[in-house]
Amino acid sequence: MSSKEVDALKAKLPEAVATRLQSLRLADGRATLVVDATGLSALDRDKLEVAAKDALRGAPGIAETRVAMMADKVRRRIVAVGSGKGGVGKSTVAANIAVALARMGRKVGLVDADIYGPSQARLLGTEGIRPTARENKLNPVASPWGLPMLSMAQLADPGQAIAWRGPMAGNALAQLVEADWGDVEVLIVDLPPGTGDIQLTMLQRFKPAGAVIVSTPQDLALMDAMRAIELFAKGKVPVIGVVENMAGYVCPHCGEISDPFGSGGAQAAAKSAGLPFLGRIPLELAIRQDSDAGRPPAASDGAEGKPFLALAEAVANWLDRQDGAIT
Repeated sequence: MSSKEVDALKAKLPEAVATRLQSLRLADGRATLVVDATGLSALDRDKLEVAAKDALRGAPGIAETRVAMMADKVRRRIVAVGSGKGGVGKSTVAANIAVALARMGRKVGLVDADIYGPSQARLLGTEGIRPTARENKLNPVASPWGLPMLSMAQLADPGQAIAWRGPMAGNALAQLVEADWGDVEVLIVDLPPGTGDIQLTMLQRFKPAGAVIVSTPQDLALMDAMRAIELFAKGKVPVIGVVENMAGYVCPHCGEISDPFGSGGAQAAAKSAGLPFLGRIPLELAIRQDSDAGRPPAASDGAEGKPFLALAEAVANWLDRQDGAIT
């Protein structure tokens, strides 16, 4: 195939394809294009392939067009958000870390790994949206808050009880984590409470870069949080720090601050374990209302979002320090 013929075929390609074209060759009536797909989602890659084939359809000497997508491998790191027990607001913290990181310009996605009690679809306003699949890989659902996400809530029927043994739950986790995340560089994984099969699968198979531990100031929650810290230590996963959630309630009538769950317990636990304390999230009615409505507080500049933004900044700084240590 002469360079003149190649140039003629290239001229037929739309700009979106031409700017990413790595090579084009013709043999036995078959045109083979190698296209740079770095940073493209599965849907965008499909569109690019269709555009290329449409452009060369009917061109002289071409009976078939094949498009090969090539992409640089994205260095993706997992940040696990865990707790020793349920009911401490771990999912709310995970969702808002992800949203805040996205607002900071980070390429972030979120996995709801709480297979039996998924809540991220509600928190991120994606209930009722089912993910598609391509080549046996799930395509994450785009949330209204600038980040893709996946949850079992999007794969099961509403209200369906998921009664799976450990191996099945582990396989479900793998499908979520190994989805087509495109150019996502940081994957926030909202783990189920406790230290069971899902946590072990995450540690052994996917090896998070770091973990955030969420607890309330209550002594019982702190006891369980220490178990979660110990689990990550055994798995040689560094703990980024500890978050104290539901810390302090401001009376809307008199403005007085009370501490129904205690105060400072998580900070003291972090200190005793030699771990950073990442901050407090108040027990605030607006946080609960916005979360139930699928409006993460971190998506706004209001007072309710500020603690989450500070928390996400601490996580981002920790990741950047790891990059510096690696280089």
